[in-house]
Amino acid sequence: MQFPVKSLSLAVMAAFLPSLSAFANEPLANGKLIDQEKCYACHAKKTGFGNGDMIYTRSDGKVTTLAKLNSMISVCNSELRLDLFPEDESDVSKYLSQQFYKFKP
Repeated sequence: MQFPVKSLSLAVMAAFLPSLSAFANEPLANGKLIDQEKCYACHAKKTGFGNGDMIYTRSDGKVTTLAKLNSMISVCNSELRLDLFPEDESDVSKYLSQQFYKFKP
């Protein structure tokens, strides 16, 4: 039995679409996990209110651009010895930008 090339291509693409969307969300999920496991507690202490997310939304925030966000993540990683790989730093940046800062990529 022979399948038309167009039908086969559509069937193959349809089979991979769910996995492609999961792959696209992987950096965000990883960034969120790292934020929860390595960033939140320290930020909660810094704000004094027990809410680690407040550091991202405060009115006097230092992070006003994507470049400053990336720099801050890198500084935290180095100074606090978080042992994040560069791709982990990037994932955290993507997550925080999407969740709080709304910077354009």
